[in-house]
Amino acid sequence: MNKKVKFRPLNGIILLDKAKGISSNRALQNMRFLFQAQKAGHTGALDPLATGLLPICFGEATKFSQYLLDADKTYQVVAKLGERTTTSDAEGEVVETCSVDVTEDTVIEEALKFKGISDQQPSIYSALKYEGRPLYYYARKGIEVPRPVRQIEVYSISVDEINLPYVTMTIACSKGTYIRTIVDDLGENLGCGAHVTELRRTQIAGFDSSKMKTAEAFEVLSAEQRDKLIDNADAGIQHIPVLTLEPELVERLRHGQRFVLPQQASGIYRVYAGQEAVFLGIAEVDDKKVVRSKRLLNTAKSLTEL
Repeated sequence: MNKKVKFRPLNGIILLDKAKGISSNRALQNMRFLFQAQKAGHTGALDPLATGLLPICFGEATKFSQYLLDADKTYQVVAKLGERTTTSDAEGEVVETCSVDVTEDTVIEEALKFKGISDQQPSIYSALKYEGRPLYYYARKGIEVPRPVRQIEVYSISVDEINLPYVTMTIACSKGTYIRTIVDDLGENLGCGAHVTELRRTQIAGFDSSKMKTAEAFEVLSAEQRDKLIDNADAGIQHIPVLTLEPELVERLRHGQRFVLPQQASGIYRVYAGQEAVFLGIAEVDDKKVVRSKRLLNTAKSLTEL
């Protein structure tokens, strides 16, 4: 008889190198079971085809996963020219083939045109939701639903390697950018069609691929070794500016009270308490300099412990 797993109130973040062919949710559940964490969440799904950086948040760290969902990301993608598929990646059916009669200079020229701000319509096979269901649910049933065009920004795009019909690129972009759509549009602009054959996420905000580990690498470690790899709950929001509060204001914030900081610029802040720099959570300063809590840790130390 299998021993029942005893889950524990674990808090923090690990960096998983998601494998190809597994959903982000399945990868998440595998890590939750391995670490025996009571609560877990990820910070933005990768397609089953995609690999790479998938931060997994445990416990209190899940409160701040939204700020990683909204963060900038970097991907390495391999596009195959000459074939267009239903899903704009290798999992879909080929719907159009064409000879690849383009020069390397033309590929580079057309790829660089995607840099900057533009409007993008997400793929019908994306996980973006409509009336509570992901778009791919409707696509698989042949149901047409609205797909809102939204503004994205490609901060940088480089063509790393060309071995026609394959093109490897690195793309740094804003939240909500669909790399499959960029590749599909590139193929259309080149007049030969294209789809994604490999996609790997290498960076999210302050996280990069240098510290992530595969599921297999986590599994061979002892429980104590794994726990040492858990980063602090604020590790994923280092891109958010800091607001440090004195003890009196800390108590007011933690009791849901609002107060004014006349010199503080408006915006979202990660908040720390006093000289000990104890992380408290996220607060917002509005245009009238009023500070209010947004998401605070339940595990923050009391005032007498600071």
